[in-house]
Amino acid sequence: MADSKRSRVVAVSADSSVTQLELFFDLVLVFAFTMVTAMAAHEISAVNMLRALVVIALMWWLWIAYSWLGNVVRADEGITRVAMFVAMGGTFLMALAIPEAFHDLPGGWYAPLVFAIGYLVVRLVHLVVFLLASANDPQLRGQVVRWGFGSLTIGGVLLVCAAFTHGSLQIGLWVAAIAGDMLWTLLAGTDWRLNSAKHFSERYGLIIIVALGESIVSIGIGVSGLPISWPIALGSMLGLAISGLLWWAYFDVAALTVEHALAHAQGDRQIRIARGCYTYWHFPMIVGIIALSLGMKKVLNYVGEAQGHTLHDALTGIPLFALYGGVIAYLVALVGFKQYATGNVSVQRLVAAVVLLALIPLAATVPALVALGMLCAVLMALIAWETVRHGDIREEIRHAPHAA
Repeated sequence: MADSKRSRVVAVSADSSVTQLELFFDLVLVFAFTMVTAMAAHEISAVNMLRALVVIALMWWLWIAYSWLGNVVRADEGITRVAMFVAMGGTFLMALAIPEAFHDLPGGWYAPLVFAIGYLVVRLVHLVVFLLASANDPQLRGQVVRWGFGSLTIGGVLLVCAAFTHGSLQIGLWVAAIAGDMLWTLLAGTDWRLNSAKHFSERYGLIIIVALGESIVSIGIGVSGLPISWPIALGSMLGLAISGLLWWAYFDVAALTVEHALAHAQGDRQIRIARGCYTYWHFPMIVGIIALSLGMKKVLNYVGEAQGHTLHDALTGIPLFALYGGVIAYLVALVGFKQYATGNVSVQRLVAAVVLLALIPLAATVPALVALGMLCAVLMALIAWETVRHGDIREEIRHAPHAA
């Protein structure tokens, strides 16, 4: 795609990297993740966890749309720059409305409708810019029209309807909106364009870092206002180590392997890898990290003896399942991420996930700090095993010419 005075967009080149404006855009998503974690922590119930999940899913599906757009046209050039700022505004309003998305507070605007309108604005901006970007590419234009208007109809209409309902019907409409949008994306075709495999994989790697950053923030929030002590210091270091080990599990080899497969795939296969590995398999990774954030926040509350808890209390129920289940979801998603692109299954990661699942009953009987230590120990064992057992393969992948 050449520069066009008509569309005022600039094509992304094969060696492009993520732009600073895209990173700026992602900061809004950081805020949204924080709001979702706070929403989930405010009411520990299965229904509220479902609400938090569908909110994350909707925010994620908006973000991935812009990851595809930013791989076709530069986000920081021409009219796309203005569009990005407008989309940031809409996304930020949605994030602000998250605490009231299901229960509007007295006074002010009606938050559920604000969320729905923000969603429509961000979707429309994306669609308009993609139409401009595909002005000279009939095949891409057809894909954008087919996907875009279907997505608006499914997600937008159902969210507006949900804004004026309550209870089970409201949650059902939210679930239908995001499930329909995800299914439509899968069925709407693969006539997309991927101009830079490097840019695409880098963008998704950065969003993993953004989510892991939220998990670290949750540690700080969990002990905010409490005097520093050895349990708080130990709990914080264990939480930081867990976030670091999850970073290692993604970036050490897996991300490089899939990026290499994406860069060397052609045509429809490349689009399917991009869609399957990044658009879909990254979603449970993000959900897992946000769940982990909630669990670690609660652990640090216990460790700091806040909100009536003591150091000897066990973490049970939803917070425990969030802590361990978040890591399990992350590991399983990493296995699917790599398998979809390469056909190889990381058995040791599935074993680690099964071990963590088996440890949940024991973790529910020991102090929360011990449960956190058990989680960290399993991840450390996994990473140590992979580093030593697959040392030669790891070295080849990390330092092969394509990784330079």
